[in-house]
Amino acid sequence: MGDSRLSKLGRHKAKRASLALVAGAALIFSVSACGGDQESDEATTETSTERTVEPVKGTELPIDVAPEPVGQGGQEVCPYLDGEWLQNTNGQRLTGTGTDERFDPPACVFWSYEDYPQATVMVRHMRTNSDAIAVVDHAAPVDSTLKALDPEGWSGGRRGGDGESGAVYAVWKDETAVVVTTAQEQSVKAQKIAEETIKNLQL
Repeated sequence: MGDSRLSKLGRHKAKRASLALVAGAALIFSVSACGGDQESDEATTETSTERTVEPVKGTELPIDVAPEPVGQGGQEVCPYLDGEWLQNTNGQRLTGTGTDERFDPPACVFWSYEDYPQATVMVRHMRTNSDAIAVVDHAAPVDSTLKALDPEGWSGGRRGGDGESGAVYAVWKDETAVVVTTAQEQSVKAQKIAEETIKNLQL
């Protein structure tokens, strides 16, 4: 009789201990799951943070800045584009070259006989990818340009001249934006100039 009662009491205690163990395990799992979600959220937040790189000369200038019309009749040398190559590619005689030293590398301004440049080339190294995209979107607004996808890995917009302004080819990659304008009706020559710039600067 005593053994039976003790046996029942032992089983009852064991059952309670088992239930307590299960409840404890469930609580630990719940806490771990919550902690895991929190860590996951933190990781997502960290990975979604945009990369920021060190500024260079010209990074601090406004998004909408353009090269100054310098060098008309001048003989400055563009550090990344050969003048004769530019003349042959754009189809206009080269009468002068200027460089806008506010940028690194300098923006290059190429002239012909007109009182406006036959071509301008601007390379901007921004702090973030968003800033580089903003530079391109200003030069080649999405609602008034076609998609530009050359060279490989670059993206942006293009448009031909409209009688009031020349052609534009503007593309970005990572934190860099390249904007080319030409006094042409079609943007194919601006594209060639942009591609040559990107190749020569190894961007």
